[in-house]
Amino acid sequence: MTLTADIFWSFRSPYSYLATRRYAALQAQYDLTLNLRPVYPLAIREPDFFERSHPNWLRYTLTDVMRLAQFLNIPMAPPRPDPIVQDMMTRKIAEEQPYIYRLTRMGQAAARRGRGLSFCDAVSRLIWGGTENWHQGEYLATAAHEAGLDFAELEAEAAHDSAALDAEIAANQSALESAGHWGVPTLVFDGEAFFGQDRIELAVWRMKQKGLEKAG
Repeated sequence: MTLTADIFWSFRSPYSYLATRRYAALQAQYDLTLNLRPVYPLAIREPDFFERSHPNWLRYTLTDVMRLAQFLNIPMAPPRPDPIVQDMMTRKIAEEQPYIYRLTRMGQAAARRGRGLSFCDAVSRLIWGGTENWHQGEYLATAAHEAGLDFAELEAEAAHDSAALDAEIAANQSALESAGHWGVPTLVFDGEAFFGQDRIELAVWRMKQKGLEKAG
């Protein structure tokens, strides 16, 4: 019996990036369907979060994600550009955000087609893997193609069906909070939330208790 779980995920979260290819590997290895459900990052949901956080929060996070990437042997570099426009000195989030809405809506459009995990995996590899100006040229179109999607179709849907997509993204956030968490990445299986890239093995352990089997 195929088991199903939801992945709540953000394009701005480096921890989401570090988890995504491992989620994809799980889906390939096991009789498992993972539904990736994009949410807007904290910078959109709570713009003053970074200004309220401890002064050491950002420094520690940057240190942690870089060493974790080295430990996991996953390419990692500061995004250029950052999906969120932010003054890193003051931590203030800019009012104009040209990237994150487009990205997240396209991610949700991909999720409508059952290809959310593949699309977000491919795009996050661009953003966090060292590709400069990932938002220009053919980068995103190539990522969509790798995920088995038509980029022009996704982009048009993100532009013309934005209100409905935003409602679905908001529903994703509500579902995450109903499951008992608020952050990403979070895997939710059978009503139980497993927050963080360091809880993947624990989630697999729980799913095996419920009958998870190898694919094929």
